[in-house]
Amino acid sequence: MYTRINGIQHVGVGVPDHAAAWKWYRKFLGMDISLFNGEAEAPLMQIYTKGEIINKRAAMVLNLYGGCAMEVVSPVSFTATHAAVAFELGDLGIFVAQVKSPDVKAAYTWFKQQGAEVISGLKPLPYGGDTFYVKDPNGLIFQVVPGKNWYMKPKHVTGGTVGATIGVTDIARSLELYAGILGYDKIIFDETGTFADWQEVLPGGRKQFRRVVLTQSDKPGGGFAKVTGDTYIELVQALDYTPKQIYKDRMWGDIGFVHLGFDVRGMKELGKMLAAKGFGFTCDTNDTLDMGGTTRVHCTYIEDPDGTLIEMIEVYKIPIIEKLGIFLNLENRDPLKPLPDFMLKALRFTRIKD
Repeated sequence: MYTRINGIQHVGVGVPDHAAAWKWYRKFLGMDISLFNGEAEAPLMQIYTKGEIINKRAAMVLNLYGGCAMEVVSPVSFTATHAAVAFELGDLGIFVAQVKSPDVKAAYTWFKQQGAEVISGLKPLPYGGDTFYVKDPNGLIFQVVPGKNWYMKPKHVTGGTVGATIGVTDIARSLELYAGILGYDKIIFDETGTFADWQEVLPGGRKQFRRVVLTQSDKPGGGFAKVTGDTYIELVQALDYTPKQIYKDRMWGDIGFVHLGFDVRGMKELGKMLAAKGFGFTCDTNDTLDMGGTTRVHCTYIEDPDGTLIEMIEVYKIPIIEKLGIFLNLENRDPLKPLPDFMLKALRFTRIKD
């Protein structure tokens, strides 16, 4: 059985109002393609929902011009809420999600004109280019960064997600997973100190950090590789602050970045490899999971050394044009071979227009 971790597929986002959140993501992030959107129970997540089987609405949404997807998750059986405490940069978990832009300065101007809650001016990135930070209506922080490797000529000021900033207690230990196992083995930035793009912008951003930005040295694989393009993981270790765990004593689906999702092939063999290296599945559908009859996947979770959730997804069937009954079976495809352009571009017919 061929086993491979292809790379980041999506960022999972917990929200209290699914329709309102997705509308904002469509307007500001161009996430207007839905790969699935349905309501169902989540028995897989009991370990992260205090033993309860919750009901939730989830949609996997995509900006077809380029970038990864987002899974917008909204609990139905309870209302997603913020934690009772405020979190800071360096706290353990996903603190910021990055989205790419073909022109960061133009995106900054447009976000301001459209009334988004932009929380910074244009800032120089320490590893090149400009950036700015914006909050969504639920207070989640997105960072707009320079983008490349576009699948289609962008018609929106941003593309999709390209990575996440993850707080860790020990970068060397975290690299065993993120670089050694998940394949983000190319270090493009590794410095210790204070950082101008974080100071006066992010909560706790004036402190001392070690900051490491990773990408893949191997070419990304999987059916959507042409769309996702290059992706990144930013690890942040606070040096003069004792970090809190972002999802400690909270429910999966509460407001925040709930997980980072990876596209994989050969799940069962992958599970054996991960277990042997100390990162065994914490929960597993054990077989295919039917997402509303249109999408079939096998889902598992592991935790990074600080408890941040990493979702593994092996996709077997996805809708291309559901209205016409056109689906794609991925089980027998070459795991490195991208989907043909006519299939990927056909997804534009599923675009949600406001």
